Amino acid sequence: MKINGLEPYDFLKKRGLIYQTTNEEKLREMLNGEPFTFYLGIDPTADSIHLGHLCSLRTFRILQEAGHKGLLVIGGATAMIGDPSGRSDMRTMIDRERVDNNLAQIKMFSERFIKTDGENPATILNNNEWMKDYSYVNFLRDVGTFFNVNVMLSAEAYKKRLASGGLTFLEMGYMPIQAYDFEHLNEKYGCVLQIGGSDQWGNMVAGTQLVRRKSGKELDVMTTPLLLNSKGEKMGKTSGGALWVDQGKTSVYDFYQYFMNIDDQDVATILRWFSDMDVEEIERICREDIRSAKKVMAHAVTSLVHGKESADIAQKTAEEIFSGKGASENMNSVEVSKADLEKGVGVLELMTRIGVTASNGEARRLIQQGGLTIDDNKITDVNMVVKTSEPFIVRKGKKLHLKVELK
Repeated sequence: MKINGLEPYDFLKKRGLIYQTTNEEKLREMLNGEPFTFYLGIDPTADSIHLGHLCSLRTFRILQEAGHKGLLVIGGATAMIGDPSGRSDMRTMIDRERVDNNLAQIKMFSERFIKTDGENPATILNNNEWMKDYSYVNFLRDVGTFFNVNVMLSAEAYKKRLASGGLTFLEMGYMPIQAYDFEHLNEKYGCVLQIGGSDQWGNMVAGTQLVRRKSGKELDVMTTPLLLNSKGEKMGKTSGGALWVDQGKTSVYDFYQYFMNIDDQDVATILRWFSDMDVEEIERICREDIRSAKKVMAHAVTSLVHGKESADIAQKTAEEIFSGKGASENMNSVEVSKADLEKGVGVLELMTRIGVTASNGEARRLIQQGGLTIDDNKITDVNMVVKTSEPFIVRKGKKLHLKVELK
């Protein structure tokens, strides 16, 4: 089934959503041919998905629209180990109760981006279903015997952990389990392609090698690009951490504003990945008016994640704040004790308390650099005491605007 007049492979390639594959020509034939089954894995190590998951989830949906059958595997087993890929330290181990809670949340958020009902719905699975009763000894005999430790240690997935001198036997078990997922899904569901972020290349290829060694079958993988900006830095990181889909972790306004503040050179890429605009139209608007293109881009990504209505409100809020009004009824706000502020709170302590700065030291530097304003007054005295019985607006630099409510 064609997508916007293009064969599925050509559509994904044109939009830059295909990064690596085990066999380019075979992938083209598969994507443009008869329906097949593919899978994407997400580990529930947190209770929300973040910006980094979106390329793979969007690709998942496009493959569904092309008529292919998708399996979303949420790693209830692998999350108990933790993927060592690209890490210099060991992930914090989480218990079964937290994994199960996270799993339910990941399922809920993922359903925003893939089809789970109607025609060609995705099947959502938990790899703990087939791992929980698999005995340790049998797994080592059935799967572990096909993994060469020397080869594993040379994989990118383990290099940073190995360099830090802290690679554990627990983490070494991650790759064999993910590889076995592919074998299991092939045997039970006829799955022949795994998709995922390019940082998972080593783990994904391990699955194809396991199946080839055990049965002679040739399976394939396809990675989507990592969200890197034009400088090669990972996108989706804010002062508060990752850019989360859960608006309880990242507000819709902050999500929208993040994209309004990205480099001009990254606008076209984000529009290709996360909007349905024709590539030629994307190139035109970026060439003619990058500021307007950026607004279109920020609205498109926010609509994809939070819906058009929420994106409209975020855009309206930004326009009101930056139009010179300095405030909007929908802007981010925080509550502070009215009794405390009527007595007076030191400005350094207050900025840290409301999350404008991470510490009093950062607040001091911010003031010394002329980056803090309360209402329309630039703060210059680090010893100032904020004493008021009325709400006020705090501005940090040009980007952060926060309304302080009194309770």
